Amino acid sequence: MKVAVIRKEHFNSAHRLYNPKWTDEKNEKVFGKCNNPNFHGHNYDLYVKLIGEPDPETGYVYDMKVLSDLIRDKVIQKFDHKNLNQDTDEFRSLNPTAENIAVVIWNILRKEIDPSLELKVTLYETERNIVEYPAD
Repeated sequence: MKVAVIRKEHFNSAHRLYNPKWTDEKNEKVFGKCNNPNFHGHNYDLYVKLIGEPDPETGYVYDMKVLSDLIRDKVIQKFDHKNLNQDTDEFRSLNPTAENIAVVIWNILRKEIDPSLELKVTLYETERNIVEYPAD
């Protein structure tokens, strides 16, 4: 009997989508407004989903308070109110697209969560732009 538990969190970050190997013209053409050299920001909604068997003693798949603290300590504190390009090691040489942000968050959390639990990260960059990793 597998059950999914989901924790929703929120953070705000600025970024610039830019490929340093390209000309300014190509970056502008590909990334448009997201290539603004002065950066731009998003109010991200993050959903972390764990799937597994409930513990017979606690009834939990995963203690949601522990999950909340883990996300806060490992993700939110790292990315909230930060310029992803300039303030984080993860995106100094990795373009901070929503896709890459979701993968980075998944990798951070995967190291901390029992591998017997399936982990999925869903990141809402906007109300209409949503990324899920891993994809089904």
